[in-house]
Amino acid sequence: MKKFIVALLMLPITVALAGCASQIGANQYDTAAVGSVNRARMGTIVSVRAITVADNDSSLGTTIGSIAGGVAGSQIGKGNTAGVLGAVGGALVGGAAGSMAQRGMSKQNGYEYIVQLDNGGLVTVTQGNDVLMAAGQRCMVLYGSGSDRARIIPYNGY
Repeated sequence: MKKFIVALLMLPITVALAGCASQIGANQYDTAAVGSVNRARMGTIVSVRAITVADNDSSLGTTIGSIAGGVAGSQIGKGNTAGVLGAVGGALVGGAAGSMAQRGMSKQNGYEYIVQLDNGGLVTVTQGNDVLMAAGQRCMVLYGSGSDRARIIPYNGY
């Protein structure tokens, strides 16, 4: 029964933490950005570098893990003292596990692009790995107040 309770408590943790990973690809837009006007600048990719994007704020995972671990730990042993010690130990272990889980689930691969704009400027943009471009390739840099973030997309010409 205790194993079932622990497994039951870990399911919401996994679901909650999976929702923490933000989508960083060039083809993913926040709903607030739909219908907004962006600026676009033509350019050429100068450099491409593989990167790893990770969420360093693991407070949500720590909190959820601590609560679940505390509840599960309180089920250990008989008597008030054993329950309290189990809850404290469970909270500590659960918090550490939740923190590590959130970090691992939020880690994503991506690319850093350096782009020479046609107007002479040089910019860098990092984004997910759903669109891969190569050095020398023509592109468009999309940015502006209507966008949730800048992104690089291939230029296919007119």
